[in-house]
Amino acid sequence: MELLDHLALGFATALSWQNLAYAFTGCLLGTLIGVLPGLGPVPTIAMLLPITYALPPTSALIMLASIYYGAQYGGSTTAILVKLPGESSSAVTLIDGHAMATQGRAGPALATAAIASFFAGCVGVLLLAAFAAPLAEMAFKFGPAEYFSLMLLGLVGAVALSSESLDVSLGMIAIGIILGLVGTDVNSGTVRLAFEIPQLMEGIEFTCLAMGLFGVAEIVANLEMQKTTGTTAVAPIASLMPTREDVRRMAPSIVRGTALGSALGILPGAGVTISAFSAYTLEKKLSARSAEMGHGAIEGVAAPEAANNAAAQTNFIPLLTLGVPGSAVMALMLGAMTIHNIQPGPQVMTSHPALFWGLIASMWIGNLILVVLNLPLIGLWVRLLKVPYRLLYPAILVFCCVGVYSIQNSVADVFLIAGFGVAGYLFGKLSISPVPLLLGFVLGPMMETSFRRTLMVARGDFSVFVTRPISLGLLIATALLIVLALAPAIRRKRASVLAEAEG
Repeated sequence: MELLDHLALGFATALSWQNLAYAFTGCLLGTLIGVLPGLGPVPTIAMLLPITYALPPTSALIMLASIYYGAQYGGSTTAILVKLPGESSSAVTLIDGHAMATQGRAGPALATAAIASFFAGCVGVLLLAAFAAPLAEMAFKFGPAEYFSLMLLGLVGAVALSSESLDVSLGMIAIGIILGLVGTDVNSGTVRLAFEIPQLMEGIEFTCLAMGLFGVAEIVANLEMQKTTGTTAVAPIASLMPTREDVRRMAPSIVRGTALGSALGILPGAGVTISAFSAYTLEKKLSARSAEMGHGAIEGVAAPEAANNAAAQTNFIPLLTLGVPGSAVMALMLGAMTIHNIQPGPQVMTSHPALFWGLIASMWIGNLILVVLNLPLIGLWVRLLKVPYRLLYPAILVFCCVGVYSIQNSVADVFLIAGFGVAGYLFGKLSISPVPLLLGFVLGPMMETSFRRTLMVARGDFSVFVTRPISLGLLIATALLIVLALAPAIRRKRASVLAEAEG
């Protein structure tokens, strides 16, 4: 009954005309950036962070969340019709989705993607609502030692599940932590790593880092490629209705994809893309028609679309209940919360119940809005693909600069995003993901605060981290993840040594 009361409060908040308008705006923007290849939710949310300063906290978070899961819907449209993955998680959808389209079945492919996305999104939100209260109640037992261990687990998990090499991921996290330490130490008043630059004495603004690394870098990279969209023939759409046989075949795949995506979405570093590819791989092993996979099998559309949308919802569980972001988008959401002086973690449920449950309820509403937006407006989304990037991206770049300047009326912030934009562009050239850097920047100062508080309470006794059961359990999990991350390298080294010995 308590859960129903909470959901009633959430729907009362989410169904206000103001929050409905922001949910619709977020879904529309999310679908748009999902359709347009090269944008994606991370740079878009990063670029829109300055706008959230002027919005009520609940409305701001509802809009940003809608953009995130809206992008998962929109990405499948161009993947199926044009063979262009609008969003990275849709790259696997185009394998069978576009094959179906070339066979004259673009309509059923789009309908399957929409049905799978809607079902998985609703299940993901249901899991978020069900697990939020128990996890938050458990989190109230956390002291600074437990929070330090939890954040350490989050960072190590991001490294273990990253596609980057171990040393590169660790290096990026270290850079992020160092950048997070720039500015005046609130405890001692000492200025750290500012190099006598007055503008750095108060630290680096999160918005500058995020907009530079993701927004500006993405714009520069796309302009350099001179990529224009709309050159690929768009598959014709006849009927959207899937056949009874299609429904029978897609149902088990949707359930499996939803289950896998829901589980992987909770893990730090996994995210929607890994969920989609994992679901596709699982489907190839379990499907009765695995030979058809890659040649227009409806299971190849249903499973990854269900997985990435379920993961997009359950991604919020560690952020809202424990205050730990598991992905770049969740780090941006955490940044949006801190912009409004909201401390992420279990206390959000008690100190801001309307925000907490309103955000959860808005996800149900958003999933419904997205079904309405995606299928009837397919023609509009396809026409947008004809806008040349050389016209689209300079306008977005100007928007970025104006937005970041408006935060503190500081020209220095504009130079900062330019600098971070160059860094992000170079990372892209080197095929290095800046996501671990962003997580290090967000979690580093929080880890430092928890670490210092722990030692202050324990009077310098480091054993407190292993004498508290929850902290010890989290540290053991961290150690296991480190072993998991190191195991492939150790196996390769061992195989190399054995090969040399035999030779």
